[in-house]
Amino acid sequence: MASGLTWVEIDLCAIAHNIDQIKNIIGPDVLLMAVVKADAYGHGIREVARCAADCGVDFLGVARIDEAIELRKAGVKEPILIFGYTLPEFYSSLIYFDLTQTVYDIKTAERLSGVAQKENKQIKVHIKVDTGMGRIGVVVCSPVSSDLKAIMKYAQSEIEKIARFPNLDLTGIYTHFATSDEVDKSYAEKQFNLFVDFIEQLNRCHIRFPLKHAANSAAIIDMDKTHLDMVRAGISVYGYFPSKNVTQKINLIPAMTFKTRIVGLKKVSAGFKVSYGHTYKTLKATILATVAAGYGDGYSRMFSSAGHMLVRGKIAPVVGRVCMDLTMLDVGNIRGVEIGDEVVIFGNQGKDQISIESLAQVRNTINYEILTGLTDRVSRVYIKKQNI
Repeated sequence: MASGLTWVEIDLCAIAHNIDQIKNIIGPDVLLMAVVKADAYGHGIREVARCAADCGVDFLGVARIDEAIELRKAGVKEPILIFGYTLPEFYSSLIYFDLTQTVYDIKTAERLSGVAQKENKQIKVHIKVDTGMGRIGVVVCSPVSSDLKAIMKYAQSEIEKIARFPNLDLTGIYTHFATSDEVDKSYAEKQFNLFVDFIEQLNRCHIRFPLKHAANSAAIIDMDKTHLDMVRAGISVYGYFPSKNVTQKINLIPAMTFKTRIVGLKKVSAGFKVSYGHTYKTLKATILATVAAGYGDGYSRMFSSAGHMLVRGKIAPVVGRVCMDLTMLDVGNIRGVEIGDEVVIFGNQGKDQISIESLAQVRNTINYEILTGLTDRVSRVYIKKQNI
């Protein structure tokens, strides 16, 4: 049973709204994948996947097979693509749970084919192509070689070998952009052109894929020509733009609000030392409120004497070091504060707001990390605000 002291509220109507906004951009002829990896960016993979399915998404994307299996066991029936590597001992599970596996090397393809043959089944596969991201994928570019034609020819031969393995159903091919969320889209455009050229090269060799996809959230919004057969929406599903450089031409509504409660109040004098290391001393007599959230919940120590929370609709600064379970606020300028009061760590309270982007700026990070950094002991509470 959850303590009721620290929780996030997730508005499923906001997620549905965001999906609708994305659909309006891509139109009816392009399939939509909702990316629900990393526990749906901290929002809860089962509930978000069900919500996305109800909204008519065509595919779900996960990073690892355990995420995919969790969805199948929860009754989710939509096609699921696993972006990452799957260990050979789980290949039979790909068949049993009807999952699509990303492949980017011959050895993996051969092993998958062997298991599929043994069970007299097909394993669905999407080929990952590295056009310049530098993570995983069949490499079709190189910063140290000018002989692009030779590189693409070798990549073609790799995929030809993969295509010859029996019992592999090559249903898709995709790549991922490295800079689509930046002001300068030229590198992403170069990646896209390289991907399209490579697909045409494969077509000439009679290797064709029903689904071709490249666009992430930033490209969905800013690079219409990259939409191809399907797009992969991640951060935008949850109501956030990938970066401040992405055109805000759609109305995204953040789905998550992070909340906690005041569990202690004390009047203190000027010069009162707060928290571990005594890194903070009060400048004047004030009131300190202790709230039931700390780095054990995903509220980073980097917010020590640098963050803010909302109390009774007013900004309250964090004072002293953030602890594992508790954080202290100066509420001396806020009237009527009581133990048990609801506190907003990010989101709206009254007319004021603390955005995830502002927290990310303090930590010198991105909104993705703030969202996915919430720990399991933070309860997820699902609501539906019908006024969206």
